[in-house]
Amino acid sequence: MKSVEGKTILIIGGGLLQVPIIQTAKTMRLHTVVADMNPTSIGFQIADETILMSTKDVEGMVREAKKFSQKTTIHGVITAGTDASMTVAAVASALQLPGIRFVDAEAASNKVKMRKRLKEFGLPIPRFAPVWSMQDAKDALDELTFPLVMKPADNMGARGVIKVTNRDDLQVAFRHAKRFCPTGELILEEYMEGPELSVDALAFQGQIRMTGIADRIIEREPYFIEVGHNMPSSLPKDVLDEVERVMAGGMRALGIHLGAGKGDIKVTKDGVKIGEIAARLSGGFMSAFTYPLSTGVNLNRAALLISLGETPDNLEPVFHRVSIERSLLSKPGKLICISGVEEIKKIDGVAEVFLQSKPGDIIKEPTNNIDKSGHVIIVSDSLKEAEQVFAKVKQTIRFEVDEQFSITEKEIADQARIRFGKDICWVCKVCDGKNCASGIPGMGGVGLMETFQDNHEALAEYKILPGYIRDHVSPNIQSQFLGYDLKTPIMAAPMTGVGTNMNFVMTDADYALTVVRSFSQNGSLAWLGDGASPEKYKIMLDALKKVNGKGILICKPRLDESLLLDRFLQAEADGVFAIGMDIDAVNFRTMVQKNLSSVTRPLDALIKLKGKTKLPFILKGIMNPEDAKLAVDGGFSAIVVSNHGGRVLDGMPGTARVLPKIAEVVKGKIPILVDGGVRSGMDVFKMIALGADAVLVGRPVAISLVGGEDAGIRFLLQKYSEELKQSMSVTGAKTLVDIKRSMLLHKQHG
Repeated sequence: MKSVEGKTILIIGGGLLQVPIIQTAKTMRLHTVVADMNPTSIGFQIADETILMSTKDVEGMVREAKKFSQKTTIHGVITAGTDASMTVAAVASALQLPGIRFVDAEAASNKVKMRKRLKEFGLPIPRFAPVWSMQDAKDALDELTFPLVMKPADNMGARGVIKVTNRDDLQVAFRHAKRFCPTGELILEEYMEGPELSVDALAFQGQIRMTGIADRIIEREPYFIEVGHNMPSSLPKDVLDEVERVMAGGMRALGIHLGAGKGDIKVTKDGVKIGEIAARLSGGFMSAFTYPLSTGVNLNRAALLISLGETPDNLEPVFHRVSIERSLLSKPGKLICISGVEEIKKIDGVAEVFLQSKPGDIIKEPTNNIDKSGHVIIVSDSLKEAEQVFAKVKQTIRFEVDEQFSITEKEIADQARIRFGKDICWVCKVCDGKNCASGIPGMGGVGLMETFQDNHEALAEYKILPGYIRDHVSPNIQSQFLGYDLKTPIMAAPMTGVGTNMNFVMTDADYALTVVRSFSQNGSLAWLGDGASPEKYKIMLDALKKVNGKGILICKPRLDESLLLDRFLQAEADGVFAIGMDIDAVNFRTMVQKNLSSVTRPLDALIKLKGKTKLPFILKGIMNPEDAKLAVDGGFSAIVVSNHGGRVLDGMPGTARVLPKIAEVVKGKIPILVDGGVRSGMDVFKMIALGADAVLVGRPVAISLVGGEDAGIRFLLQKYSEELKQSMSVTGAKTLVDIKRSMLLHKQHG
């Protein structure tokens, strides 16, 4: 091998994953030129010279490389850990440096072109279809069978990759993948069940040399989060031999004849299949850390030599150890501090610790391989010992998080608006039903939406009357509902049909679990509806079971009482807090569309139904004093004054108009709850002053959950609760029972 000392190497990318190759180049006494769009990148700090340019800007990088080469000869170009192989190929071609063809680099970067090339050469791959539009995705279902995977054709790090288990999930998967897709091109392919391997290889002088196979640990479906990898793989030799054969065939098909190849390979019941192959060394700390620690081989050095037109040396392992990488994951919230870092560095077996999050960052639930708080690299003599070291690491490091952090209302609204889409909900500044994007199905109401609108208007007619000459009060909004302690009198109204009404922004299961979990964690209760679909209740009960029953199931007034009995018995078995019936859902549109009968029942029939369960039984949909009195007479546990959010019949009065008369009849006999048009803590105050004991909130909860998930729910509850306290503070109400009708002024009646 000729000496490379003093030669100039252009390294595309200056981030954390490129640092090892930059450092290796410097130990080889190469003159390092690092290109990146971030002027403060860590790679710039250790490079000899820099080029400020995006790694994705192929034309710009070629232009700047040519310009640089006029003063200093560039002898090679390379990248590692980032998807910039097209840029590398273009620069190599423009400067006549060692490399692969641009068209081959493109095929190794675009998943659709990659699949087509691999299929042409007869390599084992999943069935797939290119997707540009939602219609393309639907058409692909004629050829593909569930489960499937939707992903951007041109991104890495599992960004936008999501599992699709049924047709109802297709829309939300499409939207998720599009968010992370630079060009808009997606790919829909069959889900491959089985272990996944990460493979590094080097191509030079007509040969392909495998330089590392690791077991990848993928979790958190429907997303595909790599939480770590083990080097070397523990799979049998015959399987690994087949992996090597398929990987080599894939590299040849893609034209990766010079340089590095990185493969994600699946071992399925139908044999070894290619997930993808890129024309670069692996990211994820494998080529730069776990493989060298496991074998003593410096892959970065070998790849650098190939990029300079030299033959790599020292590729034979000098020892055989186990090295693993594990992700460090913080809980979602605002990161306050990280402790224990110096202590874990001292743990025997810990080779490296990398932190990506810093105090002040807002941590979200990861949906790809970029959304992690850190990584630890461990080396040991066995996998068992390495896992024991990681157990110590987890016990030592602490991410202190403010889980009650507040994201902004605008962030929630903007995100919800994007996810709902223009045909479902515009997330209006004032949610009053006057400018809805949709009716039913959708987030709006029936007809002209007069009932929906009057819910808002009826509340708006009341103003809060302050009183200041009195003792100061510190409001307390805690209360009880049927013996359950509430930190706030604000509960989530039952909403179902995420697919039908919310444009498949998420699954019904995810929505239900998030809302019941969030309200439970924040000291309240969420109510879930059993939905129009006969089997939907199982999803709701599963969510309630996961929070130890801390929620309420509301059932449609189905004609078939055996269906109701199934729900009652299962709710009892799952430990659900209470059940009920929305007696107003007669001829509910989605029930009619599904050919399902719902009926009104006389009091004795309702009492008989109530007698089939030991759980508290609530009637939802009370709109007049007579029905309220009958509910008391029938021994029901509570009532909800509700017109179903204007989604049953147009021309009904707003609930704030009928609540006072109902309260006159039953106040103090059973709990009175109310929903309809509540859009602030001031509205909560008004409803309580008009006779309610607690309120249910519907659309704002859905918007907050879709726009901010758990954090969005926390924000909403904090905001409404604080506004309620402020309303109590200015009127002198110390507790909820101190809130009186006299604290309100009606615009007409005074």
